[in-house]
Order: sequence, then C-alpha cells, then structure tokens
Amino acid sequence: MLGQRRSGVSRLLVAAVGVALVAAGTATASAADRTVAAAPTTAAMRDVLLVGNNWDGTADIIDVHTYQRVRRVNVIPDKDARMREIYLDPVRLAAFLFIRDQLGEGHDQFVDDMYVSGDGRTLFASRPSFGDVVAIDLATGQVKWRRRVDGLRADHMAISPDRTRLAVSASTAKLVDIIDTVTGAIVGTFPSGDSPHENNYSKDGTKIFHASIGNVYTALDDPSMDATKGERVFEIVDSRTLKVLRKVNIADKLTELGLTGMSSAVRPMALSPDERYAYLQVSFFHGFVEYDLQTDTVIRVAHLPVPEETRKLRRDQYVLDSAHHGIAMSGDGTKLCVAATMSNYAGIVSRETFRYTVLPLGARTYWATTSADGNYCYVSVAGDDTVSVISYDTETEVARVPVGDHPQRARTAQVAEAVLS
Repeated sequence: MLGQRRSGVSRLLVAAVGVALVAAGTATASAADRTVAAAPTTAAMRDVLLVGNNWDGTADIIDVHTYQRVRRVNVIPDKDARMREIYLDPVRLAAFLFIRDQLGEGHDQFVDDMYVSGDGRTLFASRPSFGDVVAIDLATGQVKWRRRVDGLRADHMAISPDRTRLAVSASTAKLVDIIDTVTGAIVGTFPSGDSPHENNYSKDGTKIFHASIGNVYTALDDPSMDATKGERVFEIVDSRTLKVLRKVNIADKLTELGLTGMSSAVRPMALSPDERYAYLQVSFFHGFVEYDLQTDTVIRVAHLPVPEETRKLRRDQYVLDSAHHGIAMSGDGTKLCVAATMSNYAGIVSRETFRYTVLPLGARTYWATTSADGNYCYVSVAGDDTVSVISYDTETEVARVPVGDHPQRARTAQVAEAVLS
C-alpha cells in the first residue's frame, strides 16, 4: 500500500548506512579501446528510446519512428550471483530488503537509469537493489564490467557528452560517483546531500547539475517535520575538478519569493537551451520552480492542477514524496512536459505563460524525456506498463507503447543496427 512504513526494516537500514563497501570491477582497457567505445561510429545506427522496467530488470529498446519494440535486454543476467553475495552479507541483505520494502513498494528495483556508449554497442545501467552499475554488451547480453557504487544503492545517472563518464548518485553515501565508461573504474566523487538523486551534464560537459532529495522513505511528511528529511541541496559542480561551485537550498530561495513552508528537495529538472534557467520539481509540490542560474534567484512558480482524488491523499501516501516526478523541455525551448505522478496525467506547459494542457494517461506517470529531434515528449506510465508519446506541437498523445513491469527512466539513444539484428 502507498505510504506504508515498516520501522523494523528501517532500523536495519540505519544500521547499514555508513558501512564502507569494497567496489568490485575487473575490466581494463587500452587508449584505443576507449576511443572506439566512447566515440560515435560510422556503422549503421538506429535512433531509439530506452525504457527501464524497474521491477522486472529489463530495458526495452523502442524504434522512435515505428514505436515498435526491437529488443528487450535483460539487465540482470548475473542475478543469481548477486543474490548469493547479498544473502551472505547481513548489511547488504538489510539494505536489499529495505529497498524492496520502502522504495520499491514491495518490489525489487533492478534497473533505474540507462545510457548507451558512443559506438551504440554497450548499455550502461544503474541497479538500485544491487547497489551497482553494469555495462552490458548488447550483442551478447553479457556483463562487460560491473562496479559497486559507494554505499548501498545506485540511483539516477548522467552521461558526459563525450560518453566517457557516468555521474551516478550513490543514495546512501551522500556522494556522486564518477565512473569511467570503458573500465568501470570510479575515477572521482563529489559530495551531495542526503539521498543524492538527479544528475545532468551541461551541453559542453564542463558542469554537472545535481540535486539530493533527503529521507523520502520516512512517514514524517508534515511540513512541521521537514528538518527530519535531512540535507537537501541543488548543486552546480565543475565536472573536471569535481569541486562544488554552488550549493543552494531551494526552500530558502522560495522563501525570498514569499513562498514559505515548501520542501528543499529538488526532484527531476529541465534546463533551458541556453542553460540560464533550470525548471525544478520539488517534493510534495504540484508544479515546478523556475530558477535563474545567473542571478541565483527563483523567478516564478508554476502551479498545476490537482484532481480531487489527489487532494484527498495524505502526504505519506505520496510515492517517495513525489507529487510530480518527471520534467522535460521541447527542443525549441518553448514548452515543458511534466509527469504529474500522483495525479496520473502529463502536462504540456507554455514556458512563457505557464498555461497548460492536461492529458490524463492512467496510473502513475513517472518520468518525462524529450525526443532527439525535440518534437515529442515520452512519458512513462508506470502503473499500466506503457510509455506515452506526446506531440509538443499539437499537445496530444500520438502513440502509446507497451513496455515491461513498472517503467521508470526513459532515455533517447543511438544503437548499432548490428546488435539489433
């Protein structure tokens, strides 16, 4: 049941947090190997949408022209080996059960985020329940390398524009790990708040925009108990030195605008084409915040509709404190696409006026991603195992694609035709 809290398992996690884990990884690569894997190839490529099916541990590869699934990838081919390790380690077992109980709503979280290498032949995936990131050879389906992240759980990722680095949120370690995409080695870290979450590289790859969401699994959701949620910050990080250039408490910025009592937990975000403005979703808030990165101020707040059935929900019934979870921007920067998680709709919002069109999609909209050409928004509908394709131009749904169990993250990519045949 949504919002159910089980204190016994929570105590096990508390005992586990802070335990140092030894990262495992064996692959090495030459400079030539790195160039081949990271750089785009002249071989035939196909534009696709990757959809991570969180509960069944698969990734669907969808052709973006036909909206047909061309491949389903098993993201947990090594499941038996990982489970043996977990059952032999009390700390990891406690974390595994906590993730199932509190974060997965009774389900294991086998795939969260995904990207593809520059040559279109390797899938990178973060696996929350296993606390790791893997590289999977799309031709063979085998694990090329595996890397345990710091702490006990892996979450959202971002890939650098040159495809050489993954920024991976290590949920329980208050760190973001930077992983070499060829070797799987952790080559650096930077500090975060409690429960590191969203990551985005700037277009030129010099910065990482990062946010943490705090202790979303507790039932202490009343605004009077906000301090118990831990440290929640929005950060701008130099991707080369991994120095935190700016650390912002968004709740303080909202208070400056006269909006008090709002959470400081930033969820998914979208950046304007010139990267001056960030559009931030905040825990428990039905809408988003427009933040000026140049002046370090909140400019406006968009309030989106809340259906009557959603108004009746208690805060502790929200999925991990998310009122909305998923936001993307059209290629021309004129519209935003919002996943209204607890209200079961997608919204297309004018960036200039904040006027909106609401598209009811079914049970639990969970993520939003813009197509490579900038013309469509892909919204995962986790409750009925589909992805909705929405036209920014007409503000209508143009297709609905069936996928696996509980789709969450969706990412655009180019995959080598050779691995799809």
